[in-house]
Amino acid sequence: MSAASGSGYDHQAWERRRRFLRFLLRTIGFTLLVRLDEVSGLENVPAEGATIFMINHISFADPFVVMHAVPRNIVPLAKVESYDYPVVGIFPRLWGVIPVHREQVDRQAIRQALAVLRAGESILVAPEGTRGTALQRGREGIAYLASRADAVIVPSALDGTVGFPSLRFFSARWRQPGARLRFGRPFRFRRQYRNARGAALRQMTDEAMYVLAALLPEERRGVYADLQDATTDTIEWVD
Repeated sequence: MSAASGSGYDHQAWERRRRFLRFLLRTIGFTLLVRLDEVSGLENVPAEGATIFMINHISFADPFVVMHAVPRNIVPLAKVESYDYPVVGIFPRLWGVIPVHREQVDRQAIRQALAVLRAGESILVAPEGTRGTALQRGREGIAYLASRADAVIVPSALDGTVGFPSLRFFSARWRQPGARLRFGRPFRFRRQYRNARGAALRQMTDEAMYVLAALLPEERRGVYADLQDATTDTIEWVD
């Protein structure tokens, strides 16, 4: 059962369970399975309110790194197939992850994500919709969600997660540099774009992706490599 699979989203019903799962994530996951070397920019993370954590996606471990580092609960969006993974597939169900059918406009996932945001909570979105070593073109869903919910977007740049999860004491990966996470300056889309569609959503998405790209090493920027093409016409910074 996902986080908002009914007519509304009851944050309190999930809070205690997620606190316990965060304890397991911290004490087991980041002691035995993932090495986290650096987290910077935590001052850019809002303590409350509708927030979207926008990540680049290079490894299975990426969402867990963000969920571990952020001092508030996050509801990730993840491909529906993640529910069927052996053993680890139980985690999305217990946490209340929002399942997404990636090859279609998943209206149910959109409704669920908006319900979480309108409850003043946070979600995690990988706008590319798939993993890759460098940024691919972002999908417009993040702009749609952020504009409709008037949510703050926190660009969250990940590197060094490839090869994790990996079992400590038995894997050479732990003898190499670990994961690094950098939170950038938060922003939201300007109010006149609240009901944006079509070309406007495309522009909003690309402007957001360039903000994320600027936080990444050059080799990870992909189709957003030329930062001189970046514009900020649709966004406003949040202090």
